[in-house]
Amino acid sequence: MKSIEMRQDPLFMRNSFESVGKWGIPLVKRQEINLNNLRMIACSDTRANDNEINKRNGVHFFVDDYRFKGIYEHPDRSIDKFSQYAFLLTPDFSIYSDMDPWRQLESVVMNRWCGAYWQSKGLNVIPTISWATSISYDFCFDGVENNSIVALGMIG
Repeated sequence: MKSIEMRQDPLFMRNSFESVGKWGIPLVKRQEINLNNLRMIACSDTRANDNEINKRNGVHFFVDDYRFKGIYEHPDRSIDKFSQYAFLLTPDFSIYSDMDPWRQLESVVMNRWCGAYWQSKGLNVIPTISWATSISYDFCFDGVENNSIVALGMIG
């Protein structure tokens, strides 16, 4: 693929969403989510044409990264499956304290990009926020609209 063609590919550039902060991280906008009787299932337990009980649940990504890496690389492949659920938490890409800061930043950006993408497709999204050391405080809260309901990732 020629360079000019690559730069015109939205999945290469990934800059089609409103972005914020020093790093230009995609913004996941605040949404009203009904928190009554909140139940969630792991992304690894989702199924195409899931049963009606599971469809009332939200989907979390508090599982090993390899189980959901493809949602960033090929985001269109999971839209139909995920759209049947009540809401999605943004994917909890790992942010470990022994990772270099650029890798931590990359994980945050992938998290927010997926959330912005899903919102652009009409899905309900709750941003997941994770951090490692104080260095990650410079970016780990970016890309989340003020006063949003959030989920906290606690490993890392």
